[in-house]
Amino acid sequence: MATNDQVQIYHEKQRLQFCLLHSLNNLFQEKDAFTRSSLNSTADKLVHDDPNKAPFSILFKPHHNAITGNYDINVLMAALEEKGKSVVWHDRRNGADSIEFNDDLMGIVLNVPVRRYAGLWRGRHWIAMREIGGVWYNLDSDMHRPEKFKDDKDVREFLDYVLSHGGEILLVKNVKD
Repeated sequence: MATNDQVQIYHEKQRLQFCLLHSLNNLFQEKDAFTRSSLNSTADKLVHDDPNKAPFSILFKPHHNAITGNYDINVLMAALEEKGKSVVWHDRRNGADSIEFNDDLMGIVLNVPVRRYAGLWRGRHWIAMREIGGVWYNLDSDMHRPEKFKDDKDVREFLDYVLSHGGEILLVKNVKD
């Protein structure tokens, strides 16, 4: 639990490829809002409910890696819907200026490209952002501590940077659209 200006901020750090798990718990500001078991169950349910599933999809998990994590967008959306939230994929053509920071917006989840191991491995990383105590924070599990944004303009500049570098923005809404 990190403390920034007397505000308690929950911040999980990266372990294996469980960045979706960490980003969701950071978004909800709660240690076990989501667990590895609950996300695995969500991923398995997606396979079970898919009428077009591949014959070996029970063994070759299409929505996550059973050992390291690495969950996909389908798991993110289903897990958030189970908590009564909706997810809106932000249209990158509109830039961050079109995002409304209002009471309907619980937070933002980013999916960004990453390179690790001297560029030998390329993948994607989930990052949560949320307003806490009237201040926006980058709750990236790869960082040692949450990063505070100065103001909404600073948040929008960061989001535009993410978009310009191949990232995706997902808006997590408190109410279903």
